[in-house]
Amino acid sequence: MQPNSADVGQVITPPVEVVVRDSVGGTDSSFTGTITISVASNSTGASLSGTTVVRPVNGIASFGNLAIDKAGTYTLQASTSGATSIVSSAFTISTRNAP
Repeated sequence: MQPNSADVGQVITPPVEVVVRDSVGGTDSSFTGTITISVASNSTGASLSGTTVVRPVNGIASFGNLAIDKAGTYTLQASTSGATSIVSSAFTISTRNAP
C-alpha cells in the first residue's frame, strides 16, 4: 500500500490498494472480511473522504475515491479485525496551484 501524492481535495490516483496476505506471504484470495483505511499521521486535523471500508476482491482491497482536505504530509493505515495493521510510507497532499 503506497499512496501517491495529490492536491488538496483531489482523489488520490491511482487507487490505493491493500493486498491481504496469508501466513506464508501469498495473496489471500479467500479473505472475506472488510479492510478499513484511515489517516495514521495527522497533525493538521485533516479529514479523509471517500469510501474508507471495503471488502477485498481476490485478496485486493481497492480504495478508488480517497481524498484529504488539508495540505500536509500523511501516512495511511489499513486495518482489519484479527490481523496486524499496516502503515504506508509518507506522502504529500499539496495546495492546488491556480491555472
